Amino acid sequence: MADTGDNSKTELVQELNGLLADHFALYTKAKNFHWHITGPRFRDLHLLFDEQAIEIRDQIDVIGERVRKNNMTTLTSIGSVAKHTQVKDQDSATLAPDDMVKELRDDNANMVARLKGMKELAEKAGDNATDGLLDDWTDMAEERVWFLSSFLK
Repeated sequence: MADTGDNSKTELVQELNGLLADHFALYTKAKNFHWHITGPRFRDLHLLFDEQAIEIRDQIDVIGERVRKNNMTTLTSIGSVAKHTQVKDQDSATLAPDDMVKELRDDNANMVARLKGMKELAEKAGDNATDGLLDDWTDMAEERVWFLSSFLK
């Protein structure tokens, strides 16, 4: 990606690092819920939370590599993840299943909004590769919202 002479590349990379932090945090939350789900819908939700965690985990490396391909540095520690994420911690191991589903749904919906907001940054920075990936990541997050919403009807 060429330097456009303004701060557009830096702004995009800052947001990519925020997205990276969100993925780490959301992965951890989905695994927490996967491990602690109980009740009559145990099997369905246990599998769904794990599937979503794996999908989120698999995006982490791609996001980090986008940062590096822009000759910038990524997050370096759990502390840097905590500093940059918009995903709120959930330390409860006894949350009700519907509350787990709602929380993951809302976190993913927030991620969709963040991803859509990044499109303009990628375009301004002239980063076509990130621009294209944002479409794929948005589609994946929207699908997670859809699946989670389906459990609440």
